[in-house]
Amino acid sequence: MTTAELTIFEALESNVRGYCRAWPTLFDTAQGAWLRDGSGREYLDFFAGAGALNYGHNNPVLKQALLDYIARDGITHGLDMSTVAKRELLEAIERILLDPRGLDYKVQFPGPTGANAVESALKLARKITGRTTILNFTNAFHGMTLGALSVTGNAAKRAGAGVPLVHVNPMPYDGYVEGADFGWMERVLDDNSSGVDKPAAVIVETVQGEGGVNVARHEWLRALAGLCAARGILLIVDDVQMGCGRTGPFFSFETAGITPDIVTLSKSISGYGMPLALVLMRRELDQWAPGEHNGTFRGNNPAFVTAKVSLEHFWTDRKLEESTLLKGERIRESFGALADSHAGITTRGRGLVQGLSFEDASQASKVCRIAFEKGLIVETSGAEDQVVKLLPPLTITDDELDHGLKILTDAVHTIREGR
Repeated sequence: MTTAELTIFEALESNVRGYCRAWPTLFDTAQGAWLRDGSGREYLDFFAGAGALNYGHNNPVLKQALLDYIARDGITHGLDMSTVAKRELLEAIERILLDPRGLDYKVQFPGPTGANAVESALKLARKITGRTTILNFTNAFHGMTLGALSVTGNAAKRAGAGVPLVHVNPMPYDGYVEGADFGWMERVLDDNSSGVDKPAAVIVETVQGEGGVNVARHEWLRALAGLCAARGILLIVDDVQMGCGRTGPFFSFETAGITPDIVTLSKSISGYGMPLALVLMRRELDQWAPGEHNGTFRGNNPAFVTAKVSLEHFWTDRKLEESTLLKGERIRESFGALADSHAGITTRGRGLVQGLSFEDASQASKVCRIAFEKGLIVETSGAEDQVVKLLPPLTITDDELDHGLKILTDAVHTIREGR
């Protein structure tokens, strides 16, 4: 890949671009867990569109459904009009996701992105309760629009808002303060002189991906859900990245045994990497007036088609969930060996979101750079980019996974041993 082939991006595209700086090549095609650049070089993908490609690139089953739909001139842009594609998706959601789990949710199509879903959830919570404050957590990430940024923890991202981000109260996430529980939060919420206003909602990620692969314990999540229920505070689970099977079950909160009031989904919900987002809300919370929240591209019908087929193909049994958990164990074993071999390295994760955390934060970026040179796409996360974060497609084969883990292992040894 020549520098000249990348010149137009430097000359014309905004400086805001980010991922391309870490992976300086001109990507052209992709299939499964592999990306190929214009020169034909292959890269194994442990990034999967930041979690938007849980079923891999150009999954053949989803691709055929999409091609068939386009070939018959199916509706592409539908706003919130009733279409066959939307009806079939809603039927699949009810049949495959909600009914088997005893979830009585209604479905909102808020717009094409995860940030749209978060904005809608916050707006709805405030409308329902008549309260303004939202409780969020340290190291959280919920999106880059103003409402989503207000409940995001990263100072650099928050600074980009350019205005005060108000009506939120940050609280320590599980493990942020050693030995901390909800005693302090309960005290300030129940004390009329604490200065903390009763919130409309709490928004939480069960695993903080962007925040550094921080995993909340199931008992912590259950305690949070109980705290909210006892005080009439709505519980919003942001499952934008961790939903759609990333942690094993379809919803990341299932294994904790909680039922959120509101759930946000995006990224892999379309199955094919096309823009789509959903807000799931308890039936009685659907208090929107017609048109009160809308968006031009909330009716992405081709995404409805691939979303429906992905549910039918991957989620009518537990095979993908079980495979994801086994592959997660495979990564944990590999990462555990690295942590045992090198001081200052720790591991964390659940299912197929796994992190390798470096005490020397600069080493994580170096590992990712060497991995790219060896043909592996992997990113960093965390407050200081100290975590090498793995988000491979859930459909990755064992051989592909082992190949990528060997590249990472070699990269870590190179950095730590000065080879």
